[in-house]
Amino acid sequence: MGARDAAPAAATPEAVLAFGRQILASQPFSQLLGAELTQLTAEGACELRLPLRPALTQQYGFAHGGVVSYMADNALTYAGAVALRVPVITSEFKINYVRPAVGEYLIARSSCIHAGRSQAVTRCDVFAVQDGVEKLCATAQGTINVLPAPKA
Repeated sequence: MGARDAAPAAATPEAVLAFGRQILASQPFSQLLGAELTQLTAEGACELRLPLRPALTQQYGFAHGGVVSYMADNALTYAGAVALRVPVITSEFKINYVRPAVGEYLIARSSCIHAGRSQAVTRCDVFAVQDGVEKLCATAQGTINVLPAPKA
């Protein structure tokens, strides 16, 4: 969520989700992949979904690690942005791949662990869904920093 807009401070759940979807729609890479924001709350809970298709897999048929990392990174940043309520950017994140991501789609669920004045610590689990069954494929933790104001 590197956009210059800040998350709405006091908004309805629908407005928070609409704001998040607007940000996602402004990200060409997210559009290329086909990501969809299905949940975003004022408390920082986020759910991002991505249909898996052959172009997003590696040579063994699993979702490419970069795709799984994308899901974690974006979901972590959404959680931090809503918690901090200002424009943010990912400072760092760590991901552990638990099992190969095989299925019809991926779901990334994130939340904010702690938010201060200039950064938030967030966590995320990424699941592969096949035949309606979710299997954890990765877990991540990130530091989300307030984006500096542009210089005049």
